[in-house]
Amino acid sequence: MCDHDSMDDMLRYQLKEGLSRRDFGALTVGAGLVAMLPAVANAAETKESEVEIKTPDGTCDAYFVHPAKGTAPGVLVWPDIFGLRPAFRQMGKRLAESGYSVLVVNPFYRTKHAPTGAASDFGDQEKRAELFKLAGTLSATTHVTDAKTFIPWLDAQASVDKKRKMGTTGYCMGGPMVFRTVAAMNDRVGAGATFHGGGLVTDKPDSPHLLIPQMHAQMLICVAQNDDAKEPKSKDVLKEAFDKAKLKNEVEVYPADHGWCPPDSGVYSKDAAEKAWTRLLATFKSALA
Repeated sequence: MCDHDSMDDMLRYQLKEGLSRRDFGALTVGAGLVAMLPAVANAAETKESEVEIKTPDGTCDAYFVHPAKGTAPGVLVWPDIFGLRPAFRQMGKRLAESGYSVLVVNPFYRTKHAPTGAASDFGDQEKRAELFKLAGTLSATTHVTDAKTFIPWLDAQASVDKKRKMGTTGYCMGGPMVFRTVAAMNDRVGAGATFHGGGLVTDKPDSPHLLIPQMHAQMLICVAQNDDAKEPKSKDVLKEAFDKAKLKNEVEVYPADHGWCPPDSGVYSKDAAEKAWTRLLATFKSALA
């Protein structure tokens, strides 16, 4: 999804910032071009590991990263349709550097280990069909089963502050997973954030927005401009439901297209992604007390 000129420009930028060619290559292996996210001011030293989590349906492979010292609020990250990959490890680590114990899961573990795809795959019809087939293996039931496994797993980790609420974030297809996590674990999860989340408001009986009355969390909903153009009423339905449930919330349409947040996306928008990042940190600071 990036041409050779843009890749060369990105490489020159990374080298200017002090990133070696070897490190740049490591970031792009298996995931296409991955932009480097801005550095975190006063970043905490972190520890990271690849972990395996037993669930009722198998073993989930995941990435766990947290501050090297002390304890921090737990955060569960649901990736987009391309799954667990270098871009989301980078995003998870950045969140950990900001003071959170972060678990980024492979949502497709029932079918295959990560990586399950790359952002560049979406331009290939055959690979795209495979991704949608993979996404079709998940459901409202699997979302809840996983939430009820991953949140307790986080609570069992020494780096997680049990006295503070947890947060959860989701991108694209991860949006509904956030809603179901917040509702299913409402005694533990105090903040939920979705970025270009898909299918948050539907006409089906298991529509995620119908779970809002069960939530006890502060919610951040960052909507892509082209998603809003297709479903202009969805943001209003969400806002009305949050307000009726008396949940602190922020629902905003961003001047960027679906997929703008992950740094390996062909529509990655640094400005919009950084605004969403700033709002995420503000939400977590407010809600995870």
